[in-house]
Amino acid sequence: MSKFIDRVVLHVSAGKGGHGCSSVRREKFMPLGGPDGGNGGNGGDVILEVDPNVHTLLDFHFHPHAKGGNGKPGEGNNRNGKQGESLLLKVPEGTVVMSPEGEVLADLMGAGTQFIAALGGRGGLGNAALVSKARKAPGFALLGEAGQERELVLELKSVADVGLVGFPSAGKSSLVSVLSAAKPKIADYPFTTLVPNLGVVLSGDTTFTVADVPGLIPGASDGRGLGLDFLRHLERCAVLAHVVDCATLDPGRDPVSDVDALEAELAAYQPALKGDASLGDLADRPRVVILNKADIPDADELADMVTPEFTKRGWPVYKISAVSREGLRPLTFALAKMVDEYRKAHPKAEPGRAIIRPVAKGDSGFKVKPDPETPGGFIVIGERPERWVAQTAFDNEEAVGYLADRLARLGVEDELVKQGAQPGAPVTIGHVCFDWEPQISAGVETLLTRRGVDPRLDQSERIGAAERKYASRARRGLLSEDEDK
Repeated sequence: MSKFIDRVVLHVSAGKGGHGCSSVRREKFMPLGGPDGGNGGNGGDVILEVDPNVHTLLDFHFHPHAKGGNGKPGEGNNRNGKQGESLLLKVPEGTVVMSPEGEVLADLMGAGTQFIAALGGRGGLGNAALVSKARKAPGFALLGEAGQERELVLELKSVADVGLVGFPSAGKSSLVSVLSAAKPKIADYPFTTLVPNLGVVLSGDTTFTVADVPGLIPGASDGRGLGLDFLRHLERCAVLAHVVDCATLDPGRDPVSDVDALEAELAAYQPALKGDASLGDLADRPRVVILNKADIPDADELADMVTPEFTKRGWPVYKISAVSREGLRPLTFALAKMVDEYRKAHPKAEPGRAIIRPVAKGDSGFKVKPDPETPGGFIVIGERPERWVAQTAFDNEEAVGYLADRLARLGVEDELVKQGAQPGAPVTIGHVCFDWEPQISAGVETLLTRRGVDPRLDQSERIGAAERKYASRARRGLLSEDEDK
């Protein structure tokens, strides 16, 4: 049995960037070949794209996890890693992307509109791309970045031209079935439809869609019943049609009171998106009153009695019978005319464009603040410092020295001094906490020695060849008097 899913939670993970390669060209008759490590490939994005052929979020209900492809690491001989494959997810038009806290991130309208749900990690630079005057042959490469991971809420708002509203068992589903080829569930006992039904209606040269929005009862705008879950499907309807049951036997109900009760709910409901206000509030949308079940004699008489009341409000009134199909033709032409007028006044939405917001001039890109959990400690917050730390292989002294140079050029060292940081103060950047040592002269060009070592960092525990030779001769008692001194 098919399902209609209009709200899902989607977990997206972009691909990881590939690591850069640290390599030196070694070829016969080619001394001093130099570094030739290639860059890692970028991770693949996770992208949402509007597809007119998709009408539900059902796929994401059964597959709530989506992951982009990982980038490949770089290789020697200046070979860059392969880019990770992006994952393209098709969503229906009218999909709203929100954060778990309810913040609207994107409103996807127009075929082909895209939204990058998760950005792939950047590939790390190989040592060939890190050559500078101070580093002729870098003995390190940058690590690839992790891809973005997010939890998103997708909500579907039906993009229908006409929205049918009314009490349960008013005949909305029956009307959809006779106006279009849709076959919603219909029964001869009181029940409420649990999912919106969408039908396509052809009237002359105009084709429009009709949506049966279920669950509207008094208190729906406050969350009573199912109304709050489905009121959002009316936000983008051009015309609202009241389907009134003129043959109801419930005491205390009549067509006028039914319409007034639902009008109060429509007026109280506020669209979640500001963009939907371009159609006007629900209380301001064009109205049509459809008096149903006119094939029953008592209902026919009641419809004639209440018609003047609705006419006073300036609303067109149509008396129909979904069973005998009485009055359907004039209703169809009237709805088509109203939809056509709306389309002329509101052109079709164009695919959205990506918005690039440049960083303001003079923005350092980071902030330094005291660590609330560590006395005398500091936390550095900023996209660039955190990214640089994630790219650094901390088991390589030269890579650590390169990180220190980058942070010094950015101004992190100066800012720490301004805020009173003392040598040895714990400084946290991203997921790494280290002791701040300003005496390493970060940012100053230094003549580097062998690859993978930075003389400013007196942290190497490796024993050199000369020391090993000296220790061996000492064990065997072969040291001369001069060496012994």
